[in-house]
Parts: sequence; structure tokens; C-alpha cells
Amino acid sequence: MGETMNAAIYYGARDIRVEEVPIPTPAPGECLVKVTRSGICGTDASEWTAGPKTFPVLRRHPNSGHQGPLIPGHEFVGEIAVADPTSGLGVGDRVASGAGIWCGQCRRCKTGRTNQCVHYRTLGLNVHGGMAEFVAVPSQTLRVLPNELSFDHAGLAQPLAVGIHAARRSGAQHGDQVVIIGAGAIGSFVLAGIKHLFDVDVTVVDFPGRRLQRAERLGADRTLGASPDIATEIADALGGDKPDVVIEASGAPNQLPTALQMVTDGGRVLAVGISKDRPALDVHSLVFREITLDSTLAHVCDTDLPSALEILSEGVLGAELAETPLPLNRLGDELDRLSSGKVEGKALIDPSV
Repeated sequence: MGETMNAAIYYGARDIRVEEVPIPTPAPGECLVKVTRSGICGTDASEWTAGPKTFPVLRRHPNSGHQGPLIPGHEFVGEIAVADPTSGLGVGDRVASGAGIWCGQCRRCKTGRTNQCVHYRTLGLNVHGGMAEFVAVPSQTLRVLPNELSFDHAGLAQPLAVGIHAARRSGAQHGDQVVIIGAGAIGSFVLAGIKHLFDVDVTVVDFPGRRLQRAERLGADRTLGASPDIATEIADALGGDKPDVVIEASGAPNQLPTALQMVTDGGRVLAVGISKDRPALDVHSLVFREITLDSTLAHVCDTDLPSALEILSEGVLGAELAETPLPLNRLGDELDRLSSGKVEGKALIDPSV
């Protein structure tokens, strides 16, 4: 192992440079991971186009511990290069990493909600992440990959864990009628998660085309093309009933109000997608129909990442969504492609090439 590595360094909007930097030295409780795949998500694309002010709640966290240029990347897998002797992990182990770092001691951590840790930091947003040949990460974030799982498919583990966490947060129960608005990558991950966790009937809504076709292959019971009268069409498809749970996973304008309109009285709506515009909500309808409106953020590593690896081991989801890995110097091009809506699956980077 040399003393330096190639890494993508984020300086600001549309300014990411591949540079040679020192290989990090893992601190106590950390492993050094040789990164084999690093995924790109919507947060990365937003910060690429608009700068770090896009997500100030993450960037300005008082415990971020980081100033200046940053190595992005919070969706990565790889091999242990230097092991934490207290972790039970060994050199050469193939691992997936969660995105968040938690303290384990605060009130939220002690109730299992580690994604709400008061000291929460995110790899690639608050501290150096996985868009590099090597990354030092707390061993608590790492989970060993099943033997049958390829690195390409395993590269989807962290975003799938986010979808699984959303499925749990939806409050869905066995036998429910569920609607998912949005069949992009995150909608697909929510679909996979909710079908894995619950025996539910799922309708997926999006514009007609490849995304809806993929949703059918991933287990949607039915798909419907988006339309101005979609709430009525959903009720017709469900035999006159309104869905018990509606999950808004598109982030498109006005879709959260649409979700509230289509859900049954006493039902639940989960906000997953983040719209650029603040939606105007009919609070009177929300109250008088006793609708529960909830939200979801990130994932809980101890519960959601193992479930993600279990789903990916089946081989179906990765084959549908994992794109061919590209070299690190293509990161800017891929961020442009993602921000312009031209990515159908999950873009992956191989930092070693």
C-alpha cells in the first residue's frame, strides 16, 4: 500500500477535483476500507449543482468536525485494509458501510433511533467519505457482505437501507393497501423494502415507461400512470377503497398534497421525496380526516443495513438498478447526468480506476 491515494475533492458547486492525497490513518474504533464501489445520490447531485448550502442542517452541524474541502461519498462498499482489533472484522473482509456516525450514548441512540443522534455526522457530508481509494470509517457502521453478493450489487446497500427505513416509518401493516408515488431509485428501494417487510398490496404511480415496468418486475401488484385524476383512478383500481398508506417518494411538486388527497380517512402519508418548492397543505382536511403525516430520514444501521444485504443477496434488485461502474474522473459527468434526471438506476464509481 502506498502512502497516497486518488480522491475526489469537493470544493463547491460544480467544483470536484481528483487529487492525490494521503491515505487516512484509522483512529481507534475505525477500520481502513479499500473502496471498490461508491454510489451517487440525489444529495450529491444537489450539492454539485447548488453548493453545500443545499443541506445546511447537515453541513452546519456543530459536531461535524470538518472545515474546508471534503471527500464526498456516503454509499460505498469495499474490503478491510486495516482492521479495528476490537471489531471482529479482519483484513480482506468485504463490507458495506452505513452513511451515518452516531454516539451510542444520547437519549435517541439509547432508544434505537441512531439516525437521530444529537452528535450525528454523515460520511461524505460532514467528514471525508468514500469517493476515494481508501476511507477510514467507524467499525460500527460496517457489515460483512454475504459471500454470494457482488460488489456491484452491494453498492446499493446504503440507499436500499434508506428505503427500508422509510418502509418501516410508513406504519404499514400486513393486509394494507399501499400506494408509492415515484418509481425512481428511491421509490424502487421503498417498494423492495415494504414488500420484504410486510404482506401488503402495492400500487406504484409514475409516468408510463421503463420505471413502471421495472416496478412491476420488482413486485408491484399494479402500476398506474400519473394523471391529474390519479386519486380517483387509485380508488377505482382498489374497488372503491382509498389506500391505507401513501408514500410520496418522487419529490415532484404538488405530490405531497396529492398523497394527502388520495389516502383514506384515518390513513397515513409518509414524505420521502423532498420537493424544491414548499408544498401548500390542506391542514383542515388533514385534521378533520385524522390523517397521520410522517417523515423519514436516512437509516438505522443496526436494523436496516442487514435487511438491505438480505434483499440484495436475492440478486433481483441489483440486476435492475446497479449501473456499470465508472472511474473516479467521471464523477462530475455522472453528477450532471443525475441532476438532469437522466439516470434510471444507481450510478456507481470505482475509485481504483
